[in-house]
Order: sequence, then C-alpha cells, then structure tokens
Amino acid sequence: MLRWAVIFLIIALISAFFGFSGIATTATGIAKILFFIFIVLFVLALIFGRGRPPK
Repeated sequence: MLRWAVIFLIIALISAFFGFSGIATTATGIAKILFFIFIVLFVLALIFGRGRPPK
C-alpha cells in the first residue's frame, strides 16, 4: 500500500510540473488517503501482531 501511495505522489509531482493541476490535486488526495490507511494498518499490526511467542 505504501508503494501505491508513492506512485500516486510521483504522478502528482509530474502532472503538477506539466501544469495539470486537476490531476495533480486528485493524485495527491489519493496518495494522502493511501498513506494514512497504511499508517493505521501498520500501527494495528504492531499492536495486535504481538501474540504469544511460538513454541
């Protein structure tokens, strides 16, 4: 998921460079949403991933 956030960020940067502000705004929004979902899932994995140690 982090890979997709970075891809959308790169798309946003390239489209902003060429003057496509609508595409850049949309890609930036998608990248932000994916990044925050990644952070939430990462924290949940850290919290709930600690079970009993394997035998």
